Amino acid sequence: MSTAERKSIGFVSLGCPKALVDSERILTQLKLDGYDIVPSYQDADVVVVNTCGFIDSAKQESLDSIGEALRENGKVIVTGCMGKDAEDITRVHPDVLAVTGPQAYEEVVGAVHEFVPAPAVEHNPFTDLVPPQGVKLTPRHYAYLKISEGCNHSCSFCIIPDMRGKLVSRPIGDVMEEAERLVKAGVRELLVISQDTSAYGVDIKYRTGFWNGRPLKTRMQELAEALGEFGIWVRLHYVYPYPHVDHVIPLMAEGKITPYLDIPFQHGSPRVLKAMKRPAAAENTLERIRAWREICPEITLRSTFIVGFPGETEEDFEVLLDFLEEAQLDRVGCFQYSPVDGAAANELPGHVPTEVMQDRWERFMATQQAISTRKLQDKIGSTQEILIDSVDGEGAVGRTHADAPEIDGLVHLAGITDLTPGDFVEAEISGADEYDLYV
Repeated sequence: MSTAERKSIGFVSLGCPKALVDSERILTQLKLDGYDIVPSYQDADVVVVNTCGFIDSAKQESLDSIGEALRENGKVIVTGCMGKDAEDITRVHPDVLAVTGPQAYEEVVGAVHEFVPAPAVEHNPFTDLVPPQGVKLTPRHYAYLKISEGCNHSCSFCIIPDMRGKLVSRPIGDVMEEAERLVKAGVRELLVISQDTSAYGVDIKYRTGFWNGRPLKTRMQELAEALGEFGIWVRLHYVYPYPHVDHVIPLMAEGKITPYLDIPFQHGSPRVLKAMKRPAAAENTLERIRAWREICPEITLRSTFIVGFPGETEEDFEVLLDFLEEAQLDRVGCFQYSPVDGAAANELPGHVPTEVMQDRWERFMATQQAISTRKLQDKIGSTQEILIDSVDGEGAVGRTHADAPEIDGLVHLAGITDLTPGDFVEAEISGADEYDLYV
């Protein structure tokens, strides 16, 4: 890229050494993204001011610096401690482009991308140590796309909010740029993950962001629609069953995203769900599952459950088995309850003996195995699209849209060796067992 094509950032860093480190992290990412850092207002395409809000004099210095940057340059993005209360800044300087709080690295970088998009940088493997898609631990043809951190729920068996904090959604422009880099690098399947995928954007009130100059709301439906434009498999994981989840089912029916939904229902008994602090309307869940299948008959539903939760009675467990039979879920995992240090469930009465938990787990798995076997037998004779994961001298192994990597079933293509991982092929299913399909 020529110097004339590059975009330049001016930077004003105020406050303590912790704020200075924040500035270094932001500047490092901007350099990696292809921006030049310049020492003058006149040479900058936009100015970032990292503010301090510790005491009144520091706040005034921050406001004065913002004002100076606006007068000298006109395009100013504000971040840092004073940005935690954005109105304190916008009341004095309503013309700033964006305001983000402390440690909001992705948000401020996303704001720079939004208002001063950097030209695409071609990856040069001889000079660039890090490929544009970053370092990945998955095979080249699929990748996980994390859209948020933390969780706003207080499930009694979980301590994720204590460890990772409340929900923090990534700017949708950053998420889409990462997805685009992955697709350009050869990824054929994106697995969307977070602690609570359906809550994406709740913390920032579904703020509108930008990707390639077009506005996108920070919300699961709009994200799914945009990802669907890449023409690859897009798989949604860890989806909490909010009502608005219904809106992504038509996208699956239209072939825009993979007809697969991973929703951790956890139990079928309203009494146990209430103790877990999960949605306790299992009958409504069954109605929604029926509605989803009417809209998209090809949908695959995966879920996880816990047996032996404190206070779970035999009656509760029978309700869970009835739920399984009624729901006819395609892919199911089950765990025996195990106390986690710091979890509220530890204090609940009604400890379930280990041998009882083991018995219930075995009965649960037998029930679900029978369901899974019937569903896979129904696929014999059908033609399925298969994404190839591995090939050796004996044949290939892949997955249908109903199978997420590492956790679901496989398709075995014996004797077919002229394929490459990442290939899509269509083949007729000739056999099945409890979990896998055979060509």
